[in-house]
Amino acid sequence: MSYAPTMTSFMSESELASVGFAGHGRGVQVSRFARFYGASRIRIGDHTRIDDFVVLSAGEGGIELGRNVHVAPFALAVGNSRIEFADFCGVSSRVSIYSSSDDFSGKHLTGPTVPRHLTGVVSAPVRIGRHAIVGAGSTLLPGVDVGDGAAVGAMSLVRTAIPVFEIHAGCPARRIGTRARDILKLEEALLKAESGHE
Repeated sequence: MSYAPTMTSFMSESELASVGFAGHGRGVQVSRFARFYGASRIRIGDHTRIDDFVVLSAGEGGIELGRNVHVAPFALAVGNSRIEFADFCGVSSRVSIYSSSDDFSGKHLTGPTVPRHLTGVVSAPVRIGRHAIVGAGSTLLPGVDVGDGAAVGAMSLVRTAIPVFEIHAGCPARRIGTRARDILKLEEALLKAESGHE
């Protein structure tokens, strides 16, 4: 009789501890194939999942992931300012989130290989709100706030804030509709069930 051990790409509790995160909650699932830079400035909430080939690079502002957040394969979050993934938000595959950007006007040098004083890097916090979702291949630029419950369609370029429970899509992203708020009652039911009060 042959035995094939079950393999998982998610880190064990000891592996999570060895990364050096600022903190991580209960039931966290983090792929062994994800990469973390500035891990001491990254905090991960309960029941959050980070899939294969995600790259989180935390600058001085750090990266905060709330509870029940999902970051799908090949997503990127990078920059000097704070990046926040609020509770229950989801980021699909190949989403790029930048809290810093070079000045491409030609007035400054660009890239990480030149001295900082010769660049015109602009940094501003980025927030993805509670229950917000960001579709595959989308890009969020510095200063963007995706409001609670908002949705970003696939392959969108987000340069400005998206109001709560609105749906935006396109390049640049524009309002195309609104989302239902049923998810708020579903969240309440989930939290009651978890606390044993249902």
